Amino acid sequence: MTDRLLNHCEEGPASAPPLLLGPSLGTSYALWDGVAPELSAAHRVVRWDLPGHGGSAAGLIGPGATVGDLAGLVLALADALGIERFAYAGVSLGGAVGLHLAVHRPDRLSSLAVICSSAHFNGAKPWEERAARVRSEGLAGLAEGADARWFTSGFTVPGLVRDHREADPEAYAACCDALAAFDLRDRLAEVSVPTLLVAGREDPATPPEHLREIADAVPDAALVEIPGASHLAPAQRPEAVLAALRAHFDGTARRGMEVRREVLGDAHVDRAQARQTPFTARFQDFISRYAWGEIWTDPTLTRRERSMITLTALVAHGHYDELALHVRAARRGGLTPEEIGAVLLQTAVYCGVPAANSAFATAQRVLAEEDE
Repeated sequence: MTDRLLNHCEEGPASAPPLLLGPSLGTSYALWDGVAPELSAAHRVVRWDLPGHGGSAAGLIGPGATVGDLAGLVLALADALGIERFAYAGVSLGGAVGLHLAVHRPDRLSSLAVICSSAHFNGAKPWEERAARVRSEGLAGLAEGADARWFTSGFTVPGLVRDHREADPEAYAACCDALAAFDLRDRLAEVSVPTLLVAGREDPATPPEHLREIADAVPDAALVEIPGASHLAPAQRPEAVLAALRAHFDGTARRGMEVRREVLGDAHVDRAQARQTPFTARFQDFISRYAWGEIWTDPTLTRRERSMITLTALVAHGHYDELALHVRAARRGGLTPEEIGAVLLQTAVYCGVPAANSAFATAQRVLAEEDE
């Protein structure tokens, strides 16, 4: 924790596309525990705490704070982490921060997901009353009713309720001030980043019609309603929220599958898909997202160059079944038999003659198949 930056948690490869996750009022970044680790397979995930919540210093905001102030803290965090542009998802107050960024700093957002949130929060009065109550009584009484506000009957997440109870009252009240003043309904048509709205069908705080209002106003926005979810959908229905976010954010997976087919051929990919089981599904998804969606789509190297590097790496590690596959891919990508031979000859110097001998035997078999 510092006095100047929001407390945060980073997950996933530093080189992956950044994705910032914002919390709801009264919670910590633990709200994302059921979703963030899965998203981190394809993203550099940064979860952050509101001021006075979790590990963030209470003094980062004060009375009369605005959602714009919170958005400024998020941008300061991104700057400190060397993140220029990022995808963003936020719940409730965290979603309002995302809408503010989309309207006022679209240059910083690549895409947006607004979850169980609103372009307004039912006027200033209820939030002004809640802020006054918290400033005079603290949070213990309010936390007792958290389950009813956050979840459907019979469901709870004790850690999140504890976070609510332990939040700093003054910072919590300042966040209420921000919600009281927030209303972006007349600016929604200006949102230009790809936007997903996720509603909890049983949410009494920001019911589905609030998300529909945003979806109707934001150009080309998409809307998903999650049955059985109340206000904290990522905690109550993490699998459904994860599926929605992946479909929205991970264009890399779709592009990755396209590239995988272009390089390896439809027949191989179809066979791999046919052999997929629930046990191997996550690995296949990882390959499509990371190897094909992130690495093979990077324009720094041509596909011919990537094929040569891949052939060398497979020889070095003795992966001759994979080598056969990538000899076929190299031919599909335009490498001549002579060029493939030159690559394998160089591996004899740097990977060893026995490895190159086996590699030449594998490649010769594959090339002979072309002539049959």
